[in-house]
Amino acid sequence: MKKLTARTKLCYGIGNLGYGTVAQTMNSFIMFFGTSILGISGSLVGLAIAISALWDGLSDPLIGYLSDKSKNNFFGKRLNFMFVATFGIAIFNILLWLIPSSLPMGIKFVWMLVSLLIIETFNTMFATPYVALGIDIAPDYNEQSSVQGYKTVFFILGMIMPSLLMIIFMPQKAGGQGQFNQTGYIHIALVTSILCLICGLISIFGTIKRAKACDYLPQPSKTKKQKNGLWKVVNEFFYALKSENYGPIILGYSVALISSAFLISVGMHLFTYSYHFNSVQIPIIMAILFLSAIVSQPVWIYLSNRLDKKPTLSIALTIILLGIGLTSVTFIFREFLTNPSLFFLACPCIFICGFGTGALYSLPISMYADVITLDRLKSGENKSATYSGFMTLAFNIANSIALLIIGLLLDLIKFDSSQPVQAKSVQNALGFIVFVGCALSIALSMMLFSKYKVKRADVLKAQMRENKRQNVKNG
Repeated sequence: MKKLTARTKLCYGIGNLGYGTVAQTMNSFIMFFGTSILGISGSLVGLAIAISALWDGLSDPLIGYLSDKSKNNFFGKRLNFMFVATFGIAIFNILLWLIPSSLPMGIKFVWMLVSLLIIETFNTMFATPYVALGIDIAPDYNEQSSVQGYKTVFFILGMIMPSLLMIIFMPQKAGGQGQFNQTGYIHIALVTSILCLICGLISIFGTIKRAKACDYLPQPSKTKKQKNGLWKVVNEFFYALKSENYGPIILGYSVALISSAFLISVGMHLFTYSYHFNSVQIPIIMAILFLSAIVSQPVWIYLSNRLDKKPTLSIALTIILLGIGLTSVTFIFREFLTNPSLFFLACPCIFICGFGTGALYSLPISMYADVITLDRLKSGENKSATYSGFMTLAFNIANSIALLIIGLLLDLIKFDSSQPVQAKSVQNALGFIVFVGCALSIALSMMLFSKYKVKRADVLKAQMRENKRQNVKNG
């Protein structure tokens, strides 16, 4: 198969900008929106987010399996799911943020829960086939790293967008903070939904030729599919968890990204109530976090080519721990600093965290794609979407548990959304939740990733054998 053109990589990657913007908007704001704007208890908001995240994970292998087995003359295996999902995400993303704060708490909770469940269903329909598409279209080991690099850059740009939109639609008010204005969230939802539509359609129609040209391997017969379909998916998920190569990546990635749940879900609370940053400073902090992750991408690609992917990932995780430690120092001494000085010191610390996190968004996916490639060459069966779904399932199970715990912790520390200034004990507890949660998840992920054994030579040898087999077959 010919190497991918830069145009195809760009079209593929831009799909992550639209999807990523909507996902990051929810991740960044929904906990704060639910507790501080709608007045729903932290436990209920955490429960709604946890249920939707768990459903997202459970539906991933199912959608992945259907994508692997599907046939569509116009779109091919992946793009038909992505097309429907693009419109679904755009519509229900708007409905989520229209919840009236005047409604009874029970109705607000149900509205939020149902909206989140529907959005996560469409998220799955887009994201799982999208990840598998990236595995399918990349022809070799190094090209896979390049594709994941493009995808990661656009995803991180999507993560930055809510922070930029926050500055535009939630300007600092005299005597108040713009993040308490619900109209701003609705305007952001409108913009992100439009962006999702545009980027999704560009990605779909920009890769359709390459997607349909992929050499999909033969699939099991219809009889075998009907007999073993869903149960086979369940068995393969537990096989993947026990596998010496799938397991460390699935579990390591899932645990590592729990740190994002703590930082993003509680970050708005931490920076608003503990650091006392305003609606201009907070998005700048978040933008620095994500921009540094983009800046780091060439570094991680270069190092992975020189050192291989696993040792490069270990370096990145160490840098994240360093950044967390330095940021926690600014938190400890925040009372002795003026607001501008605290903000000035926090920015480089956050930059270090983001620089290391950049590898976390691309390298584990690339490593996982290598294992899928080896498995595909060995078994002769393309299960890219199914196995991509396994990774998302494990992550969402871990993430849903973390979000539920976060919601319970907010109630446990007696966070009161009606108070513009929280008690000192609450401010301190918010920092403890974020920094300890992030540090523990990164440290544990390092232990899990250390068990991964696939090296560049393993993949290249397998691909060379397959190329020789194809040449003999065709020649």
